[in-house]
Amino acid sequence: MKMYFKISTTVLAIAGALTFTACGNNEANKMKASTTDSATAAHSGDHTFACPMHPEVTGKEGDNCPKCGMKLEHNDNAGGPSNVKMQFTTIPETVNPNQEVTLSLIPKLKDNDKEQVPLDVEHEKKIHLIVVSDDLSYFNHIHPEMNADGAYLVKTKFPAGGKYKLFADYKPSGSNHTLDKIDVTVTGSAPAAKNYGADKLQTNVNGYTVALTPTGGRFVTKTPMHITGTVTQNGKAVDPNTMENYLGAKAHMVVVSLKEKEYLHVHPGVENGKFDLHTTFEKAGTYRGWIQFRTEGELHTADFVINVGEGTGNGGGEEHAGH
Repeated sequence: MKMYFKISTTVLAIAGALTFTACGNNEANKMKASTTDSATAAHSGDHTFACPMHPEVTGKEGDNCPKCGMKLEHNDNAGGPSNVKMQFTTIPETVNPNQEVTLSLIPKLKDNDKEQVPLDVEHEKKIHLIVVSDDLSYFNHIHPEMNADGAYLVKTKFPAGGKYKLFADYKPSGSNHTLDKIDVTVTGSAPAAKNYGADKLQTNVNGYTVALTPTGGRFVTKTPMHITGTVTQNGKAVDPNTMENYLGAKAHMVVVSLKEKEYLHVHPGVENGKFDLHTTFEKAGTYRGWIQFRTEGELHTADFVINVGEGTGNGGGEEHAGH
């Protein structure tokens, strides 16, 4: 399922993605990290440091990813093509609305589909599987678990007929973080697509109000943005530090673009009693976002609509100088 929010492009990541992360004192370093050819760094004799979520983003030791805010890690294989694919099947093969179906995922080498690939644990799970409907009105974040024969299985239900997009977010052991997009068609007619207009940057869920505030007042492309996430309950501020951990963090955020289905999995940080996020939007358009956090054993999912305009890349009013 990098408060921090962030959007970026990957395979998951998929063709594209979004990512947010905590704002700290290394802001200048965040701005310096960029997508580069890892071969250039290797030729210079220096080690390559890359984002663990976005291995195409490389930089120097101590830099932060401008897409999700995560600290760059030593990775001399960064930028290389992935040789892993996710073999996907459903049981039963025909998927009907509101009927339980088992999703099976098996990571294998592209050039040897008989060899399975071990996965690392990331945020307490080996696979994060995000399920959205084609119009992004439906969202689910589930976690397949490995069975005796090496397949990762999870049971779920799809609420209606139509097309769905699944994002399999995982890291093969010894390789780069990988995102696979999977299409699923559920029998029956899809409900009328929901249309999204104005921003929805404040939402209520289970008695909590969650609001996003971008520095500069609007979301734009090409500019690393700082986003503050505030949580209140009965009009009183809630410090995210008082929340329970969910998958190894105080919150997780997923952002998906409506048109291209670009994906971002973010792990928000906390600063001054609020969620602290950083992200860079690569394409203008409408995005849907979902923030998940847990209190008193209950998981809450707050949803948002984010309209991103074209930016100049010069910072300007959107630049969070001095932060």
